[in-house]
Amino acid sequence: MSEVGVPTQRDNDDRIWTGQPMSGAQAADIVSTVVHRPGPLAELRDRGSRFVRRHSGPLSDVGAIALALLDVLLVFPKDAELYSHILSGVACLALVLRRRYPFLVLLATVPGYLAGWSQLAGMIALYSLAKKKAWNWQTMAGAVLMMLCAFIIWPLSEFVGLDWRHQLLNLLWAVINAGMPLALGLLVTTRKELVRRLTELAATRERKQQLQAQAIRAEERTRLAREMHDVVSHQVTLIAMQAGALKMTVTDADSREIANTIRRLSTKTLEELRQLVGVLRTTSDDDDGLTDLTDLRRMVSDCGLAVTLNVDGDIESIPRPVSAAAYRTVQEALTNVGKHAPSAAVSVLVQVGEDELEVRVRNGRPRGQRTPALPSGGHGLVGLTERAELLGGSCHAEPSRDGGFVVTSRFPLALPGVPAPQAPQHA
Repeated sequence: MSEVGVPTQRDNDDRIWTGQPMSGAQAADIVSTVVHRPGPLAELRDRGSRFVRRHSGPLSDVGAIALALLDVLLVFPKDAELYSHILSGVACLALVLRRRYPFLVLLATVPGYLAGWSQLAGMIALYSLAKKKAWNWQTMAGAVLMMLCAFIIWPLSEFVGLDWRHQLLNLLWAVINAGMPLALGLLVTTRKELVRRLTELAATRERKQQLQAQAIRAEERTRLAREMHDVVSHQVTLIAMQAGALKMTVTDADSREIANTIRRLSTKTLEELRQLVGVLRTTSDDDDGLTDLTDLRRMVSDCGLAVTLNVDGDIESIPRPVSAAAYRTVQEALTNVGKHAPSAAVSVLVQVGEDELEVRVRNGRPRGQRTPALPSGGHGLVGLTERAELLGGSCHAEPSRDGGFVVTSRFPLALPGVPAPQAPQHA
Protein backbone atom coordinates (compact mmCIF):
# COMPACT_ATOMS: atom_id res chain seq x y z
CA MET A 1 0.00 0.00 0.00
CA SER A 2 1.38 3.46 -0.89
CA GLU A 3 2.59 5.85 1.77
CA VAL A 4 0.48 8.80 2.90
CA GLY A 5 2.15 12.18 3.36
CA VAL A 6 1.42 13.95 6.64
CA PRO A 7 1.67 17.75 7.03
CA THR A 8 4.10 19.16 9.58
CA GLN A 9 2.05 22.16 10.71
CA ARG A 10 -0.78 22.30 13.21
CA ASP A 11 -4.22 21.41 11.91
CA ASN A 12 -7.60 22.85 12.79
CA ASP A 13 -7.88 20.63 15.87
CA ASP A 14 -4.56 22.02 17.18
CA ARG A 15 -2.82 18.67 16.72
CA ILE A 16 0.88 18.64 15.86
CA TRP A 17 1.98 16.13 13.25
CA THR A 18 5.53 14.77 13.23
CA GLY A 19 5.97 15.21 9.51
CA GLN A 20 7.04 11.59 9.02
CA PRO A 21 5.17 9.71 6.28
CA MET A 22 2.97 6.86 7.43
CA SER A 23 1.92 3.82 5.49
CA GLY A 24 -1.59 3.32 4.21
CA ALA A 25 -2.15 0.55 6.77
CA GLN A 26 -1.22 2.89 9.63
CA ALA A 27 -3.56 5.57 8.29
CA ALA A 28 -6.36 2.99 8.03
CA ASP A 29 -5.74 1.93 11.65
CA ILE A 30 -6.02 5.55 12.83
CA VAL A 31 -9.23 6.10 10.87
CA SER A 32 -10.67 2.81 12.21
CA THR A 33 -9.79 3.82 15.77
CA VAL A 34 -11.49 7.19 15.39
CA VAL A 35 -14.57 5.82 13.65
CA HIS A 36 -15.11 2.82 15.91
CA ARG A 37 -14.17 4.49 19.18
CA PRO A 38 -16.93 3.64 21.69
CA GLY A 39 -18.98 6.53 22.98
CA PRO A 40 -19.54 7.35 26.66
CA LEU A 41 -22.88 5.55 26.78
CA ALA A 42 -21.48 2.39 25.18
CA GLU A 43 -18.50 2.38 27.54
CA LEU A 44 -20.78 2.89 30.53
CA ARG A 45 -23.03 0.06 29.31
CA ASP A 46 -20.04 -2.25 28.93
CA ARG A 47 -18.82 -1.45 32.42
CA GLY A 48 -22.27 -2.06 33.81
CA SER A 49 -22.58 -5.44 32.08
CA ARG A 50 -19.17 -6.51 33.37
CA PHE A 51 -20.10 -5.45 36.90
CA VAL A 52 -23.37 -7.40 36.73
CA ARG A 53 -21.65 -10.54 35.46
CA ARG A 54 -18.98 -10.27 38.14
CA HIS A 55 -21.49 -9.81 41.01
CA SER A 56 -24.49 -11.69 39.66
CA GLY A 57 -24.95 -13.81 42.81
CA PRO A 58 -25.10 -11.01 45.42
CA LEU A 59 -27.15 -8.82 43.10
CA SER A 60 -29.73 -11.58 42.63
CA ASP A 61 -29.99 -12.01 46.42
CA VAL A 62 -30.51 -8.28 46.90
CA GLY A 63 -33.16 -8.22 44.18
CA ALA A 64 -35.02 -11.20 45.64
CA ILE A 65 -35.07 -9.67 49.14
CA ALA A 66 -36.20 -6.31 47.73
CA LEU A 67 -39.09 -7.89 45.81
CA ALA A 68 -40.16 -9.95 48.81
CA LEU A 69 -40.10 -6.90 51.12
CA LEU A 70 -42.04 -4.86 48.56
CA ASP A 71 -44.66 -7.58 48.37
CA VAL A 72 -45.00 -7.56 52.16
CA LEU A 73 -45.21 -3.77 52.41
CA LEU A 74 -47.87 -3.51 49.71
CA VAL A 75 -50.29 -6.04 51.23
CA PHE A 76 -49.46 -5.83 54.93
CA PRO A 77 -52.52 -4.57 56.94
CA LYS A 78 -52.07 -1.90 59.59
CA ASP A 79 -53.75 -3.93 62.32
CA ALA A 80 -51.66 -7.07 61.80
CA GLU A 81 -50.28 -8.93 64.79
CA LEU A 82 -46.67 -8.47 65.88
CA TYR A 83 -45.76 -12.05 65.13
CA SER A 84 -46.89 -11.52 61.52
CA HIS A 85 -44.34 -8.70 61.20
CA ILE A 86 -41.59 -10.86 62.66
CA LEU A 87 -42.36 -13.97 60.61
CA SER A 88 -42.66 -11.99 57.37
CA GLY A 89 -39.34 -10.20 57.99
CA VAL A 90 -37.57 -13.47 58.78
CA ALA A 91 -38.94 -15.02 55.59
CA CYS A 92 -37.67 -12.13 53.47
CA LEU A 93 -34.23 -11.89 55.07
CA ALA A 94 -33.71 -15.67 54.87
CA LEU A 95 -33.53 -15.37 51.07
CA VAL A 96 -29.92 -14.24 51.35
CA LEU A 97 -28.99 -17.92 51.97
CA ARG A 98 -31.22 -19.40 49.30
CA ARG A 99 -28.37 -20.36 46.92
CA ARG A 100 -26.42 -22.21 49.62
CA TYR A 101 -29.20 -23.74 51.77
CA PRO A 102 -32.33 -23.71 49.60
CA PHE A 103 -34.35 -26.27 51.60
CA LEU A 104 -33.67 -24.64 54.98
CA VAL A 105 -34.57 -21.25 53.54
CA LEU A 106 -37.84 -22.66 52.25
CA LEU A 107 -38.61 -24.03 55.71
CA ALA A 108 -37.84 -20.59 57.16
CA THR A 109 -40.35 -18.96 54.80
CA VAL A 110 -43.18 -21.36 55.67
CA PRO A 111 -44.28 -19.58 58.90
CA GLY A 112 -44.19 -16.17 57.19
CA TYR A 113 -46.23 -17.52 54.29
CA LEU A 114 -48.76 -19.24 56.53
CA ALA A 115 -49.20 -16.76 59.37
CA GLY A 116 -47.75 -13.65 57.76
CA TRP A 117 -47.83 -11.88 54.39
CA SER A 118 -44.63 -13.05 52.67
CA GLN A 119 -46.11 -15.13 49.87
CA LEU A 120 -43.59 -13.98 47.30
CA ALA A 121 -40.67 -14.92 49.57
CA GLY A 122 -42.00 -18.49 49.77
CA MET A 123 -42.40 -18.69 46.00
CA ILE A 124 -38.83 -17.42 45.44
CA ALA A 125 -37.54 -19.99 47.93
CA LEU A 126 -39.37 -22.80 46.10
CA TYR A 127 -37.96 -21.63 42.76
CA SER A 128 -34.42 -21.63 44.19
CA LEU A 129 -34.94 -25.12 45.62
CA ALA A 130 -36.20 -26.52 42.31
CA LYS A 131 -33.34 -24.86 40.44
CA LYS A 132 -30.73 -26.21 42.85
CA LYS A 133 -32.01 -29.70 43.60
CA ALA A 134 -34.07 -30.45 40.48
CA TRP A 135 -36.72 -33.12 41.10
CA ASN A 136 -36.00 -34.87 44.43
CA TRP A 137 -37.73 -35.40 47.76
CA GLN A 138 -36.79 -31.96 49.09
CA THR A 139 -38.32 -30.29 46.06
CA MET A 140 -41.51 -32.34 46.35
CA ALA A 141 -41.77 -31.63 50.09
CA GLY A 142 -41.21 -27.92 49.49
CA ALA A 143 -43.89 -27.83 46.81
CA VAL A 144 -46.38 -29.55 49.16
CA LEU A 145 -45.55 -27.10 51.98
CA MET A 146 -46.02 -24.09 49.70
CA MET A 147 -49.31 -25.48 48.44
CA LEU A 148 -50.57 -26.03 52.01
CA CYS A 149 -49.49 -22.52 53.02
CA ALA A 150 -51.46 -21.05 50.11
CA PHE A 151 -54.47 -23.31 50.76
CA ILE A 152 -54.80 -22.87 54.53
CA ILE A 153 -55.98 -19.47 55.74
CA TRP A 154 -54.64 -18.07 59.02
CA PRO A 155 -56.17 -17.99 61.60
CA LEU A 156 -57.52 -21.50 61.36
CA SER A 157 -60.95 -20.47 62.61
CA GLU A 158 -61.53 -18.51 59.41
CA PHE A 159 -60.34 -21.43 57.29
CA VAL A 160 -62.73 -23.84 59.02
CA GLY A 161 -65.61 -21.41 58.56
CA LEU A 162 -65.29 -21.35 54.75
CA ASP A 163 -67.71 -23.34 52.65
CA TRP A 164 -66.55 -25.98 50.21
CA ARG A 165 -66.70 -23.66 47.19
CA HIS A 166 -64.17 -21.20 48.68
CA GLN A 167 -61.96 -24.05 49.89
CA LEU A 168 -61.95 -25.58 46.42
CA LEU A 169 -61.07 -22.19 44.94
CA ASN A 170 -58.25 -21.79 47.47
CA LEU A 171 -56.94 -25.25 46.57
CA LEU A 172 -56.91 -24.32 42.88
CA TRP A 173 -54.92 -21.14 43.52
CA ALA A 174 -52.65 -23.00 45.91
CA VAL A 175 -51.72 -25.46 43.17
CA ILE A 176 -51.06 -22.57 40.79
CA ASN A 177 -48.97 -20.61 43.33
CA ALA A 178 -46.83 -23.66 44.11
CA GLY A 179 -46.69 -24.96 40.52
CA MET A 180 -45.45 -21.75 38.87
CA PRO A 181 -42.12 -21.39 40.76
CA LEU A 182 -41.66 -25.17 40.73
CA ALA A 183 -42.08 -25.37 36.96
CA LEU A 184 -39.84 -22.35 36.36
CA GLY A 185 -37.03 -23.77 38.53
CA LEU A 186 -37.25 -27.19 36.88
CA LEU A 187 -37.23 -25.52 33.47
CA VAL A 188 -34.02 -23.65 34.25
CA THR A 189 -32.42 -26.83 35.60
CA THR A 190 -33.48 -28.80 32.53
CA ARG A 191 -32.07 -26.13 30.25
CA LYS A 192 -28.70 -26.22 32.03
CA GLU A 193 -28.61 -29.99 31.81
CA LEU A 194 -29.49 -29.84 28.12
CA VAL A 195 -26.72 -27.31 27.45
CA ARG A 196 -24.25 -29.50 29.37
CA ARG A 197 -25.19 -32.59 27.39
CA LEU A 198 -25.01 -30.71 24.09
CA THR A 199 -21.55 -29.47 25.05
CA GLU A 200 -20.47 -33.01 25.89
CA LEU A 201 -21.94 -34.23 22.60
CA ALA A 202 -20.02 -31.55 20.67
CA ALA A 203 -16.82 -32.47 22.50
CA THR A 204 -17.39 -36.15 21.78
CA ARG A 205 -18.00 -35.40 18.13
CA GLU A 206 -14.83 -33.33 17.97
CA ARG A 207 -12.82 -36.12 19.58
CA LYS A 208 -14.30 -38.56 17.09
CA GLN A 209 -13.30 -36.31 14.22
CA GLN A 210 -9.79 -36.01 15.63
CA LEU A 211 -9.48 -39.76 15.95
CA GLN A 212 -10.76 -40.18 12.41
CA ALA A 213 -8.26 -37.61 11.15
CA GLN A 214 -5.46 -39.39 13.01
CA ALA A 215 -6.49 -42.69 11.46
CA ILE A 216 -6.48 -41.12 8.00
CA ARG A 217 -3.06 -39.60 8.60
CA ALA A 218 -1.72 -42.92 9.89
CA GLU A 219 -3.02 -44.69 6.79
CA GLU A 220 -1.50 -42.05 4.53
CA ARG A 221 1.83 -42.27 6.34
CA THR A 222 1.83 -46.02 5.92
CA ARG A 223 1.12 -45.64 2.21
CA LEU A 224 3.94 -43.11 1.84
CA ALA A 225 6.32 -45.38 3.72
CA ARG A 226 5.44 -48.25 1.42
CA GLU A 227 5.96 -46.13 -1.71
CA MET A 228 9.26 -44.77 -0.44
CA HIS A 229 10.50 -48.24 0.39
CA ASP A 230 9.39 -49.79 -2.90
CA VAL A 231 10.48 -47.03 -5.29
CA VAL A 232 13.20 -44.87 -3.77
CA SER A 233 14.95 -47.70 -1.96
CA HIS A 234 15.10 -49.73 -5.17
CA GLN A 235 16.60 -46.86 -7.18
CA VAL A 236 19.21 -45.97 -4.54
CA THR A 237 20.19 -49.63 -4.22
CA LEU A 238 20.81 -49.78 -7.97
CA ILE A 239 22.96 -46.64 -7.72
CA ALA A 240 25.03 -48.22 -4.93
CA MET A 241 25.46 -51.44 -6.92
CA GLN A 242 26.52 -49.58 -10.06
CA ALA A 243 28.96 -47.49 -8.05
CA GLY A 244 30.49 -50.67 -6.54
CA ALA A 245 30.85 -52.22 -9.99
CA LEU A 246 32.43 -49.01 -11.32
CA LYS A 247 34.93 -48.99 -8.46
CA MET A 248 36.05 -52.53 -9.35
CA THR A 249 36.49 -51.86 -13.10
CA VAL A 250 38.12 -48.44 -13.34
CA THR A 251 41.90 -48.05 -12.97
CA ASP A 252 42.06 -44.29 -12.49
CA ALA A 253 42.50 -43.33 -8.83
CA ASP A 254 40.24 -40.25 -9.07
CA SER A 255 37.47 -42.23 -10.75
CA ARG A 256 37.77 -44.95 -8.12
CA GLU A 257 37.49 -42.35 -5.36
CA ILE A 258 34.42 -40.82 -6.98
CA ALA A 259 32.80 -44.25 -7.29
CA ASN A 260 33.64 -44.96 -3.65
CA THR A 261 32.05 -41.67 -2.60
CA ILE A 262 28.90 -42.43 -4.60
CA ARG A 263 28.61 -45.85 -3.00
CA ARG A 264 29.15 -44.44 0.50
CA LEU A 265 26.55 -41.72 0.00
CA SER A 266 24.09 -44.23 -1.45
CA THR A 267 24.56 -46.50 1.57
CA LYS A 268 24.05 -43.55 3.91
CA THR A 269 20.91 -42.55 2.00
CA LEU A 270 19.53 -46.06 2.33
CA GLU A 271 20.11 -46.00 6.09
CA GLU A 272 18.32 -42.66 6.48
CA LEU A 273 15.55 -43.85 4.19
CA ARG A 274 14.96 -46.90 6.40
CA GLN A 275 14.84 -44.65 9.45
CA LEU A 276 12.31 -42.33 7.78
CA VAL A 277 10.19 -45.28 6.72
CA GLY A 278 10.23 -46.53 10.31
CA VAL A 279 9.11 -43.11 11.58
CA LEU A 280 6.32 -42.95 9.00
CA ARG A 281 5.06 -46.38 10.05
CA THR A 282 4.78 -45.30 13.70
CA THR A 283 2.00 -43.13 15.07
CA SER A 284 4.16 -41.19 17.51
CA ASP A 285 6.04 -38.00 16.77
CA ASP A 286 9.26 -39.19 18.37
CA ASP A 287 12.37 -38.49 16.28
CA ASP A 288 14.59 -41.13 17.90
CA GLY A 289 16.84 -42.78 15.35
CA LEU A 290 17.02 -39.75 13.03
CA THR A 291 20.25 -37.96 12.30
CA ASP A 292 21.14 -34.80 14.21
CA LEU A 293 23.98 -32.32 14.55
CA THR A 294 26.36 -34.96 15.90
CA ASP A 295 26.53 -36.29 12.31
CA LEU A 296 27.11 -32.83 10.85
CA ARG A 297 30.87 -33.11 10.29
CA ARG A 298 30.54 -36.39 8.40
CA MET A 299 27.74 -35.00 6.25
CA VAL A 300 29.78 -31.88 5.42
CA SER A 301 32.84 -33.95 4.51
CA ASP A 302 30.80 -36.16 2.18
CA CYS A 303 28.89 -33.41 0.35
CA GLY A 304 31.64 -32.80 -2.23
CA LEU A 305 31.74 -29.01 -1.69
CA ALA A 306 34.37 -26.64 -0.30
CA VAL A 307 32.73 -26.09 3.07
CA THR A 308 34.10 -24.23 6.10
CA LEU A 309 32.33 -25.52 9.22
CA ASN A 310 32.24 -23.50 12.44
CA VAL A 311 30.44 -24.96 15.48
CA ASP A 312 30.18 -22.65 18.49
CA GLY A 313 28.70 -24.30 21.58
CA ASP A 314 27.78 -27.72 22.88
CA ILE A 315 25.61 -29.34 20.23
CA GLU A 316 25.11 -32.49 22.32
CA SER A 317 23.00 -30.58 24.85
CA ILE A 318 20.44 -29.50 22.22
CA PRO A 319 16.99 -31.18 22.33
CA ARG A 320 16.72 -33.94 19.75
CA PRO A 321 13.92 -32.38 17.61
CA VAL A 322 15.85 -29.09 17.36
CA SER A 323 19.11 -30.88 16.55
CA ALA A 324 17.43 -32.95 13.83
CA ALA A 325 15.79 -29.85 12.32
CA ALA A 326 19.11 -27.98 12.30
CA TYR A 327 20.82 -30.93 10.62
CA ARG A 328 18.16 -31.04 7.89
CA THR A 329 18.53 -27.29 7.40
CA VAL A 330 22.25 -27.58 6.70
CA GLN A 331 21.68 -30.64 4.52
CA GLU A 332 19.02 -28.95 2.38
CA ALA A 333 21.10 -25.75 2.05
CA LEU A 334 24.17 -27.69 0.92
CA THR A 335 22.01 -29.65 -1.51
CA ASN A 336 20.82 -26.37 -3.05
CA VAL A 337 24.40 -25.12 -3.29
CA GLY A 338 25.39 -28.35 -5.05
CA LYS A 339 22.54 -27.85 -7.53
CA HIS A 340 22.96 -24.16 -8.32
CA ALA A 341 26.51 -23.16 -7.30
CA PRO A 342 28.74 -26.23 -6.93
CA SER A 343 31.95 -24.25 -7.40
CA ALA A 344 31.17 -21.59 -4.80
CA ALA A 345 32.79 -21.41 -1.38
CA VAL A 346 30.42 -22.33 1.44
CA SER A 347 30.52 -21.48 5.14
CA VAL A 348 28.35 -23.18 7.75
CA LEU A 349 27.87 -21.62 11.20
CA VAL A 350 26.16 -23.45 14.04
CA GLN A 351 25.96 -21.23 17.12
CA VAL A 352 24.38 -22.40 20.38
CA GLY A 353 23.17 -19.49 22.51
CA GLU A 354 21.57 -19.39 25.92
CA ASP A 355 18.03 -19.91 24.66
CA GLU A 356 18.37 -20.09 20.86
CA LEU A 357 20.19 -22.10 18.22
CA GLU A 358 21.24 -20.27 15.06
CA VAL A 359 22.20 -22.06 11.86
CA ARG A 360 23.58 -20.05 8.93
CA VAL A 361 24.69 -21.44 5.58
CA ARG A 362 26.28 -18.91 3.21
CA ASN A 363 27.66 -19.50 -0.26
CA GLY A 364 29.51 -17.04 -2.47
CA ARG A 365 29.05 -16.16 -6.10
CA PRO A 366 29.29 -19.21 -8.42
CA ARG A 367 32.62 -19.42 -10.24
CA GLY A 368 33.27 -20.89 -13.68
CA GLN A 369 30.73 -22.48 -15.99
CA ARG A 370 27.51 -23.64 -14.43
CA THR A 371 26.54 -27.28 -14.63
CA PRO A 372 23.16 -28.31 -16.04
CA ALA A 373 20.37 -27.75 -13.55
CA LEU A 374 19.35 -30.77 -11.53
CA PRO A 375 15.67 -31.63 -10.99
CA SER A 376 14.08 -29.59 -8.24
CA GLY A 377 10.54 -29.45 -6.93
CA GLY A 378 10.99 -26.08 -5.24
CA HIS A 379 9.76 -27.43 -1.90
CA GLY A 380 13.07 -27.53 0.01
CA LEU A 381 13.05 -24.02 1.46
CA VAL A 382 9.31 -24.21 2.11
CA GLY A 383 9.88 -27.41 4.06
CA LEU A 384 12.67 -25.78 6.09
CA THR A 385 10.39 -22.86 6.97
CA GLU A 386 7.59 -25.19 8.03
CA ARG A 387 9.97 -27.33 10.09
CA ALA A 388 11.31 -24.24 11.91
CA GLU A 389 7.85 -22.80 12.56
CA LEU A 390 6.63 -26.11 14.01
CA LEU A 391 9.37 -25.78 16.65
CA GLY A 392 8.62 -22.12 17.30
CA GLY A 393 11.54 -20.82 15.23
CA SER A 394 12.05 -19.10 11.90
CA CYS A 395 13.87 -19.61 8.61
CA HIS A 396 14.92 -16.93 6.13
CA ALA A 397 16.61 -17.36 2.74
CA GLU A 398 17.80 -14.40 0.70
CA PRO A 399 20.52 -13.42 -1.79
CA SER A 400 23.67 -11.90 -0.34
CA ARG A 401 25.37 -8.70 -1.49
CA ASP A 402 28.29 -10.58 -3.08
CA GLY A 403 25.97 -12.48 -5.43
CA GLY A 404 25.64 -15.58 -3.27
CA PHE A 405 22.87 -16.88 -1.06
CA VAL A 406 22.27 -17.06 2.71
CA VAL A 407 19.97 -19.42 4.61
CA THR A 408 19.46 -18.56 8.30
CA SER A 409 17.37 -20.60 10.71
CA ARG A 410 16.76 -19.96 14.41
CA PHE A 411 15.30 -22.50 16.83
CA PRO A 412 14.34 -22.06 20.49
CA LEU A 413 16.22 -24.45 22.76
CA ALA A 414 13.39 -24.73 25.30
CA LEU A 415 10.62 -26.96 23.94
CA PRO A 416 7.55 -27.69 26.12
CA GLY A 417 7.62 -31.27 27.34
CA VAL A 418 11.01 -32.06 25.74
CA PRO A 419 13.88 -32.17 28.21
CA ALA A 420 17.32 -31.28 26.93
CA PRO A 421 19.64 -34.31 26.66
CA GLN A 422 22.51 -34.50 29.06
CA ALA A 423 25.97 -34.19 27.58
CA PRO A 424 28.07 -37.31 28.02
CA GLN A 425 30.48 -37.28 30.93
CA HIS A 426 34.07 -37.84 29.90
CA ALA A 427 36.60 -39.20 32.37
